[in-house]
Amino acid sequence: MRERTAAGGGSAPERVGPLTGLRRALANPAANYVLIVASVLALTGFGLLMVLSASSITAYQGGAGSSYAIFARQALFALAGLVLAFGLSRVPGGWWRPLAWFAFPAALGLQSLVLTPLARAEGGNQNWVALGPAIVQPSEFLKVAFALWLAAVLSRPGARERPWSTWGLSLLGFGAAGGLIMAGGDLGTAIIVFALYLGALFVADLPVMATVGTCVAGAGAAALLVVTNANRMQRVAAMMAGHAEAGSDDYLSSHWQSAHGTYALASGGWFGVGLGASREKWAWLPEAHNDFIFAIIGEELGLLGSLIVIALFVVLAAGLLRMALRTPHAQVRVLVAAVFMWLIGQATVNIAVVATLLPVIGVPLPFVSAGGSSLVANLIMIGVVLSFARDEPGVAEALRLRGRRVPEAARTSSSSRTSKETTAP
Repeated sequence: MRERTAAGGGSAPERVGPLTGLRRALANPAANYVLIVASVLALTGFGLLMVLSASSITAYQGGAGSSYAIFARQALFALAGLVLAFGLSRVPGGWWRPLAWFAFPAALGLQSLVLTPLARAEGGNQNWVALGPAIVQPSEFLKVAFALWLAAVLSRPGARERPWSTWGLSLLGFGAAGGLIMAGGDLGTAIIVFALYLGALFVADLPVMATVGTCVAGAGAAALLVVTNANRMQRVAAMMAGHAEAGSDDYLSSHWQSAHGTYALASGGWFGVGLGASREKWAWLPEAHNDFIFAIIGEELGLLGSLIVIALFVVLAAGLLRMALRTPHAQVRVLVAAVFMWLIGQATVNIAVVATLLPVIGVPLPFVSAGGSSLVANLIMIGVVLSFARDEPGVAEALRLRGRRVPEAARTSSSSRTSKETTAP
């Protein structure tokens, strides 16, 4: 306990504990910025470590001749993505609205290449494009452009006075993005883009029925796409039946990946078998360094390691939610809500798939799974979010002060400015 001098010359007790310190940290104007940056850097660094561990056998047996081949490529993508994120975080927030109207058509054009001879198929989906020596997944960058475009459309001047036409325009944009993604057969990515779209609609100034109707229609369309595809129905049936009802033939087909993911999680116990000591990565678990990397985390680092990853995503979610709830600007609110549903929703889906709570749909764990397009796109989006976060009152000053304590006067001034902006017509 620490004593604080009272006005009359005496002293009044002031309890200083962990909660007090947390409240003070969250009161800092740059708290949202720090939460997002810290969680993303931790997830990216942890992801590189786990990609090295999970991919070492696959890289060597795949003909690369080195156990570090996949890791080295992922490290280069991480470096490029972090540099881009840092640069984009310095862009003034006002630049993104006009840029969105160019970025979205360009991203649609890139995605349309999946319908050309440049397209490459993998895992039953034709959602990759060969651009020279590089293989790019354009749908990852389409997510970035679509989120920016939605924020511009749903917050444009006059959107509140013409809600149904605004909703119709946003629906056309989603139809274009989702339709081109489904042209490549990638239902998993289309579902994530739909979640991103719903997040934007939920916080926009639109009629409730527009959001509800979109949600119902989207769920119905997804169900139709599942029941009309034998491969997708097989995955759903495998998830519903569970491993207990599976025969030996099932384990060699529809149950193979989910069963070995379960074996990895189960064998990890509380603290894991040790970093690098996974048995499932020895060609037993498909996509061990990609879609099922969370299973390797559970096997090597146990429940403790799995909970640390989940906790980092909770920190990222807290930073995004606080930013969306506190900003007085509709464009920022829509963008951050869309990003929240994309990154946190995708992480939830990936972990649920590994835990056999959802059928296998093939989406990576953001910032952690191997995959250059996904990692770079995720970091680009974080850079855009941080550029808006830096524009919040008091954030630039707080970041300049770094580790020093933010003066009470600056904190009060920041709170006053935020209050005025919030109550302004």
